[in-house]
Amino acid sequence: MADAKKRDYYEVLGVDKNATADQIKHAFRTKAKECHPDQHPGDKEAEARFKELNEANEVLSDPDKRARYDQFGFDDPMQGMGGGNPFGGGAGGFGFGMDDILNSFFGGMGGSARRSAGPAAGSDLQYDLKLTFEEAADGCKKSFDFYRTENCDVCHGSGAKPGTSPVTCPTCGGSGQIRQSGGWMSVMRTCPTCRGAGKTVTDKCTSCGGSGRKRVRRTATVNVPAGIDNGQTIVMGGQGEHGMRGGPAGDLYVTVGVKPHRLFRRDGSTLLLDFPISFTQAALGAEVDIPTLHGSVKYKIPEGTQTDTEFRVRGQGIPVLQGKTNGDLVFRVRVETPRRLTDRQKDLLRQLESSSTGKEYEGKKSFMDKIKSVFD
Repeated sequence: MADAKKRDYYEVLGVDKNATADQIKHAFRTKAKECHPDQHPGDKEAEARFKELNEANEVLSDPDKRARYDQFGFDDPMQGMGGGNPFGGGAGGFGFGMDDILNSFFGGMGGSARRSAGPAAGSDLQYDLKLTFEEAADGCKKSFDFYRTENCDVCHGSGAKPGTSPVTCPTCGGSGQIRQSGGWMSVMRTCPTCRGAGKTVTDKCTSCGGSGRKRVRRTATVNVPAGIDNGQTIVMGGQGEHGMRGGPAGDLYVTVGVKPHRLFRRDGSTLLLDFPISFTQAALGAEVDIPTLHGSVKYKIPEGTQTDTEFRVRGQGIPVLQGKTNGDLVFRVRVETPRRLTDRQKDLLRQLESSSTGKEYEGKKSFMDKIKSVFD
């Protein structure tokens, strides 16, 4: 009989039922890091979420177990053979335990006692930085506030009250692991008391409550390179969360979001612009002032220019990221038909039209020739 309290494994991992093996693997890694017991010492809810994730991954990452789960759900007829989890592994079933999964995915986080008690790298952080179009194009220096977990500045990460020290864990004797036996199988588990550290705190630091960690607001300043585009990321090494037990700090990933410009768009290093011109300018040609990100430049529009014709201004685009050159400005002309004409202007246009031989309008002549060919 299925456990009514159990959540669907796909829901636990946050993936679709048609998810690929790689998508399942990525989802498990991401969520497991977020609620890993080492990152949330003493948090029973985080531990329960981690176990739930591990169980879901054990099933969905195995093609045979996944197929049975898709067919029978939690009412797999083979569940009696494994005991506990009907798909094996984890709590009471066959297969690998939680520590084996951790060794496979995290290189030993929470696995062997030697690894658990050693240094652990801090988690990476991400910050979304908003920039104006000009800031992204020209580059800038931006400061912003963010939060990260750091080692307590009072106990220096030990969790023990100043003047005292952590003591050897009474449960595991300092090894960081305990042995559990079930029938013919014997496995080593991370010690639940010290969580693999091999030591416990009896007299807790009052500043951090014995966790050895604090949530701190910090200010970072990032140098934004000229030419950076929307969605690109700058890595600030060592600015992430502090490592545990002397481990290195994680990195801070700053992802750029560029606000739209009222005039310009961009395609890589090419600056794009729609530029309106009058009917007369298009017909007779004209010298016009083309706006750029830094003032304007003169450009000669040739006579007879058609709407949607594109022109290129060299070197007036976006700087090439990490390069020494600029892209180009490409502007597309839009010929604007005049409105609200005076009677005098209308008469002049009628005279122009009546004096036309038809040769002035190449597109119209070509179209009429095609029509004739259809009906001839």
